[in-house]
Amino acid sequence: MSAPLTVLAPVSGLVVALADVDDPVFSAELVGPGLAIEPVRGPVSEVLAPVAGRIAKLHAHAFVLQAEDGRGVLVHLGINTVQLEGTGFTLHAAEGDDVALGQVLVGWDPAQVEAGGRSPVCPVVGLDAAAGSIERLVEPGDEVAAGTPFLRWT
Repeated sequence: MSAPLTVLAPVSGLVVALADVDDPVFSAELVGPGLAIEPVRGPVSEVLAPVAGRIAKLHAHAFVLQAEDGRGVLVHLGINTVQLEGTGFTLHAAEGDDVALGQVLVGWDPAQVEAGGRSPVCPVVGLDAAAGSIERLVEPGDEVAAGTPFLRWT
């Protein structure tokens, strides 16, 4: 059995239950359990690596980090943001890179995403995590700062 994995908040904002995310894949936890964050609006914000590991997948709007023990954490920047084809996102890393906990991976503007008619809410998911293996360190309705403990994966 792996040691517990603490997942940091990749962005600052208001914590939202996955069940309240307007996307059936996330709200039904089809890819795994977790929480989401309604990000703070303002100037371009930085998205931090929630765990240390290797970037297994990287798109402008989403990435998967694989921790050393093999567990994968998905961060999705907004809903239906794949349709933006990278516009409004700046990558600061590349697929295959080894990254440190809290390293800046992406820059983006949640207000610009919202102005384009999309939700900027950010699901943070333990990919294929077993039911009950993700513990919330914050609750829906809480404010969270980027880089602070968010989830614990046991």
